[in-house]
Amino acid sequence: MSDKHLSSQFDADLNLISSKVLEMGGLVEAQITRAMEALNTLDAAIADQVISEEDTVNQMEVAIDEECSNIIARRQPAARDLRLLLAISKTITNLERAGDEAEKIAKRVKRVMEDGAARTLNIAEIKISGDMAVSILRRALDAFARLDTAAAAQIVRDDKAIDEEFRAFVRKLVTYMMEDPRTISAGLEFLTIAKAIERIGDHAKNIAEFIIYIVKGTDVRHKSRDALEREALS
Repeated sequence: MSDKHLSSQFDADLNLISSKVLEMGGLVEAQITRAMEALNTLDAAIADQVISEEDTVNQMEVAIDEECSNIIARRQPAARDLRLLLAISKTITNLERAGDEAEKIAKRVKRVMEDGAARTLNIAEIKISGDMAVSILRRALDAFARLDTAAAAQIVRDDKAIDEEFRAFVRKLVTYMMEDPRTISAGLEFLTIAKAIERIGDHAKNIAEFIIYIVKGTDVRHKSRDALEREALS
């Protein structure tokens, strides 16, 4: 078998595993979207669908991770190809955890439906941050597909907005619970949902950081946003 053929087959392996990552990402994105729909409509059937999808996400993570290990063992890649495979392994972990957060939202929605006081709470910030989380994850997957470091840097910046919505909701929620103790139970459920959404944004941000690592070869996970942006755009 010629070197060219070996190289072509390796490229095919990398393209295939990258497409599987995007497929998994699409499923997680849909899972989060449905979780937010369940919250907006208080629909138990939609919540149950989100919960049932978690097994599929978990199986995809295991399968893709195993394929990464197989490719590394067979091909012994170096430089950018090795960084890609390592980043894929970390990316699917973040996708699986984002799916866990969607499942958590769905389960909490079912609890909220049992609490009459829940309907009296204004949860506008949760809905806004949920839309943001879906958008930022979608953009992270698109940036991954294109290995677009500029888009990745923008995602890291935009995650800050989700954090701000979360903090604003927490402040409002504390006020509600102090004014009316009957809302405490529902308030704690909504707090868990809001935190899950904030974590989804964090996982999307992590994926964006891995894109910069693939392309630039620099680990930017613990750098400031300004330093990360300089690295991404250099």
